[in-house]
Amino acid sequence: MSQLLVVGSVAFDSVETPYGKREKILGGSANFFSISASFFTPVRMVGVVGNDFPAKHVEVLNARGVDTEGLQWKDGETFHWSGWYGDDLNQAHTLDTRLNVFETFSPELPNSYKDSSTIFLANIDPELQLQVLEQVPKPRLVACDTMNFWISGKRQALLKLLKKVDMFVLNEQEIRDLSGEKNLLSAVEWIREQGPQIIVVKLGEYGAMLFTKEATSWAPAFPLEHVRDPTGAGDTFAGGAIGYLSQVDDINESHLRRALAIGSVMASFNVERFSFDNLLQIKPEDIQERYEKLRKMVSFEDGPLPIRSL
Repeated sequence: MSQLLVVGSVAFDSVETPYGKREKILGGSANFFSISASFFTPVRMVGVVGNDFPAKHVEVLNARGVDTEGLQWKDGETFHWSGWYGDDLNQAHTLDTRLNVFETFSPELPNSYKDSSTIFLANIDPELQLQVLEQVPKPRLVACDTMNFWISGKRQALLKLLKKVDMFVLNEQEIRDLSGEKNLLSAVEWIREQGPQIIVVKLGEYGAMLFTKEATSWAPAFPLEHVRDPTGAGDTFAGGAIGYLSQVDDINESHLRRALAIGSVMASFNVERFSFDNLLQIKPEDIQERYEKLRKMVSFEDGPLPIRSL
């Protein structure tokens, strides 16, 4: 069986949206990714927490097939992010970021993780992402995320990382900032020249686009009646997509398109409630049902159109 590894943050979030407010709920990129991916494959998690982190949550992860041997426990407090969203739920506004034990995080992989075949490097310092790749000799697929903070502050390290990455997942503003290109297709081509040949651009409420040498694909966001908290949607998307890809024999165009749709479906469950309240309640049949609805939304009949000659 393919072994999926994620390295990222495990955190507390304090979040306010037009639909409510929650203090110190569970969050972090590695958490969102792992819970989402666990519907498709076992996951190995690497991160760091303080001694204020609830052991019962680790038990929840373990029960879902998430291996937490790589989770480091340090004296001090767990990473804590505070923020709010206005009516535009695509835009997060940071109030406070307390790195705490995450400030000195150094990802050291257990020996049992070093044969991982699929790796997701969540949004952390690109120098730490490189450190992870030095410990895994022959991964089949390496995917990574980033953010504007690293694009501006650690650009050279990020470019060095991209030479070792197969799949790059980032949002529309980030790809423009990194490439310096205003046109999305030009930005994608610039990224491809840096190394990654599979590029996923997240478009928030408009879904996500997949770019390969062979084709361009789009998966809309699943239409929802209630969107209460978008925190972690991107990592939940990545968890579904890469969790699926880690289990297929051949990462071809067909599987990539399917992964994009799966990611969209998983993100839709995440945003309906705060933290992991929804992701921990859904069943496999819920995912299958929503996937089928999304597939029907974007399918078209083959064949010539009745276009008249002019």
